[in-house]
Amino acid sequence: LVLSNFGLQHIHVKLMASTFQNMFPSINVQRVNLNSVKRCLLITYDAETQLLELRHYSVKVVPVGVSKGLKKLLQEKFPNMSRLEDISELL
Repeated sequence: LVLSNFGLQHIHVKLMASTFQNMFPSINVQRVNLNSVKRCLLITYDAETQLLELRHYSVKVVPVGVSKGLKKLLQEKFPNMSRLEDISELL
């Protein structure tokens, strides 16, 4: 859960923020295992219109900057090596 623009001193805004925070378990950002995070909910409060904007994100951790073959190995998918002559072609 990520709350945005809930820093106002109005009691109803504090109550909304507290309600949303208690709906979801709290996490320690420095110690959380990214592989265990699957979704993220962003709630933004607009003080002028007094409306809430909800955005729901799916979180997926994927290797970046590696070859396609190595990426498959890291994701525990066995690549098709029938067209390769040597393992170095995969990497």
